[in-house]
Amino acid sequence: MDYNKKLVLTLLVLSLFIVSCHSKHKLADKDIVSTPENMDDKVSDGIKDALQFSVDNNGKIDDSTSLKMSSAVNNFYTNNNDEDVWSHEEKWKPLTDSLFDFIQNAELSGLFPNDYHLQQFTSLKKRLDADSVQRTDAVSWTRADLMLTDAFMHIVKDLKLGRIPNDSISLNKDSAVNDDFYATQLKTLLDKNQLSSQLASLEPNNPHYWQLRNCIPKFLDSMDKRVYTYVSYPFKSGSEKDSLAFIDNLKQRLKESNCVDSAAEDLFDSTQLKNAIKHYQKKKGIKQDGLVSASLIRSLNNTDVEKFKRIAITLDRYKHLPDAMPERYIWVNLPAYDLKVWDHDTIALESRVVCGKPTTRTPLLTSAITNMVTYPTWTVPTSIIVKQYLPKLKLNPNYLSKLGLHLVDKHHETVDATRVNWKKYTRGIPYQIMQGSGDDNALGVFKFNFNNKYAVYLHDTNERGFFKKDVRSLSHGCVRVQEWEKLAFYIARNDSANLKPNERLSYNVDTILNLLARKEKKTIFVKNRLPLFIRYYGCEGNDDSTIKFYDDMYGEDAFIRTKYFSNN
Repeated sequence: MDYNKKLVLTLLVLSLFIVSCHSKHKLADKDIVSTPENMDDKVSDGIKDALQFSVDNNGKIDDSTSLKMSSAVNNFYTNNNDEDVWSHEEKWKPLTDSLFDFIQNAELSGLFPNDYHLQQFTSLKKRLDADSVQRTDAVSWTRADLMLTDAFMHIVKDLKLGRIPNDSISLNKDSAVNDDFYATQLKTLLDKNQLSSQLASLEPNNPHYWQLRNCIPKFLDSMDKRVYTYVSYPFKSGSEKDSLAFIDNLKQRLKESNCVDSAAEDLFDSTQLKNAIKHYQKKKGIKQDGLVSASLIRSLNNTDVEKFKRIAITLDRYKHLPDAMPERYIWVNLPAYDLKVWDHDTIALESRVVCGKPTTRTPLLTSAITNMVTYPTWTVPTSIIVKQYLPKLKLNPNYLSKLGLHLVDKHHETVDATRVNWKKYTRGIPYQIMQGSGDDNALGVFKFNFNNKYAVYLHDTNERGFFKKDVRSLSHGCVRVQEWEKLAFYIARNDSANLKPNERLSYNVDTILNLLARKEKKTIFVKNRLPLFIRYYGCEGNDDSTIKFYDDMYGEDAFIRTKYFSNN
């Protein structure tokens, strides 16, 4: 035998050896056990083999079943002698029915039943319950046990942490949630046999979370569960493939709403598309312009199934908050265009707000009010200078004076803008652009400062008519507060009410009123810094068990939906 033939034979033998190693622990198709008394031992052997196989196969225990919590599942069984949990001698334990019932009704908790092996387990359970021969198969019981343990641990994870990864503003980063945590949860369940209360204890202890959560049953009662084609928008510019896919999805979605003329289905040129859009707009009672727009796509995607995903996303966002919120704090919910001051679970004041445009979004952040400024000056952010002012200054050096702005150098000296060679600047300028204090200042007559890396703040405005609009994403990124005066007075009273014995405060409500009356620029330092949360919550529960949905103006929910909930 020559060298090449020996090499081929060696590689063949080696490959067969590797395949056999990787498949020797894979669940068999069937393993019949003669007596029920021997079933548990057989299932235990099957669990051990299947988990060993799963380690090298990304959680797979056979060709059709994957464990999503494979590491935690493996850890639990390894430390419990691979004993089966959910059945005993060919009979289900009572806890199995409790868990199965929870999975079937997981939507009540803002979860998706099919995330927890519902279809596979339902089919398997029916066979085991109905067929005496099937009940003698150890492989079926093994598969059921692993799926149920995996499902329980996955539910624990989703209720405790949510499905959205922590971001830079998340405060609830629980490092104790590891494989041992999930094992402890299952052991507690087996000891106490209290599934519902145990799972509920994992959810946020936040009244606003529970108010939304408790509205789900009423929503589900009238929910249209038909799944419509989801239209992703905007699509990748310049990509013919993406644009064609967009048109196909749009056509299909319009067809599902009975807005496509059956005689025009095959042609469906731009005229037919426009007519179909107009038909849809007429049915919805919105402006019939026949144009593709972000608002049209949002309307098309605003189905009950998609609304439920927004409920799930919002519930998950609550899971990123601290376990206990401060006694007093400011809550700004951008999609609601709303600011609330919460004082011991009571709304102390509420105000309309104007937030950033979709192109200049207000950032999500956690901070605290450090000081307040009467009759503030405005220093124009670099981003606005580069995007808006610089191109116009190159055409007209007098542009700033027309806006009531002036140029200041690093020595705080005023610079004549007409003497600057604006054409040599592209990414920024070595000056500050400022607006003096006054009633016409862009910040109005009052500003609330808080530490953040985005150079944003809460403030009054000289464009108070914006508060009358329904859509109020109109600013450069800061949050304009309609009831700024009430907020300032609340902060002052909070500082006054929390003084120590013999402690004096340098300001009060009268101080603020006098400064405003004199139109005096003054920085007032806040003693008891009021926590501030700027968040993006797409819906909230009402007292009548209905849910109010807000416009996803930044597309944050759509992004999360596509990345983490597209398969639900």
